Amino acid sequence: MRIVITGGAGFIGSAVVRLVLRETAHEAVVFDNFTYAARAPEPHPRLKVVKGDICDADAVASCLARETPDAILHLAAETHVDRSIDDPQIFVRTNVLGTQVLLDRATRYWRAATRPFRFHHISTDEVFGSLGTDGLFTEETRYDPRSPYSASKAAADHLVRAWHHTYGLPVVLSNCSNNYGPRQYPEKLIPHLIARALGGLSLPVYARGENVRDWLHVDDHARALLMILMQGAQGESYNVGGRCQRRNIDVVTRLCAILDELSPRESGRHADAIEFVADRPGHDLRYAIDPAKIERALGWTPRIDFDTGLRETVRWYLDHPDWCEPHGRLGLGA
Repeated sequence: MRIVITGGAGFIGSAVVRLVLRETAHEAVVFDNFTYAARAPEPHPRLKVVKGDICDADAVASCLARETPDAILHLAAETHVDRSIDDPQIFVRTNVLGTQVLLDRATRYWRAATRPFRFHHISTDEVFGSLGTDGLFTEETRYDPRSPYSASKAAADHLVRAWHHTYGLPVVLSNCSNNYGPRQYPEKLIPHLIARALGGLSLPVYARGENVRDWLHVDDHARALLMILMQGAQGESYNVGGRCQRRNIDVVTRLCAILDELSPRESGRHADAIEFVADRPGHDLRYAIDPAKIERALGWTPRIDFDTGLRETVRWYLDHPDWCEPHGRLGLGA
């Protein structure tokens, strides 16, 4: 197969590209606009890189006509909640308009194609809103987005389903929990705090760190995405989670303990630098995914336990200091 991966130079997209090239005979075509969080992939004989914007209908159509893919994995998106609070417009443009343009051009391409085709749209658990102290998100959970980011992804999800039901485009969808691992841009929680710790800076944690997230290693997620693309039932959605709920403060203190072992401070512990800061506007309390459907239907389960994955992630950033420039987390002043 030849697979076009939009956003293939981003964190999750690049993990999928590496998996495709390492463990399959498929060809990968990265279609990416190379904005701030993207990195160029390593060259490979079965990899082609196309710089393009999913909002540019002509660029999308040209790529599809030239590369004649068997599938599209749609990962291109603006993803950082704090940035969406400060600048919602770019999230609506990329995540909503970009998805609509991509769907339109993919539908035209599919109708003219002479072989099977599939469109896999990748989304987030944040479209479901916030959970209380118990319960899990399932594929039937009502949408209730609470941030500009999650609202834009919810809109994209609805567009994909609408294109399937109205135009017949063969689609599958997936919603994932919080990803972590190497090569994540240091604005998300784990790499952000690693970068700040290595720079000798404070470690800011929103409110008291009581917010709970379900953590999923990016390599486990990449495996799930390929399985859904190849084996998922047309028109169905699959929740992908790590069965790994942690309070933010527990993630941060464990991260500090690993840093104490692998890169100790000159004096004191890394946890001494934890600083509780004003909470993010509209900060959801808890996300937790029930992955029973993908486990039952496709046989996928996460392989990487959180402590092992977190330790390997810290080691990777220690070995790649060029990724460790600290970046601000925006949105606090909204």
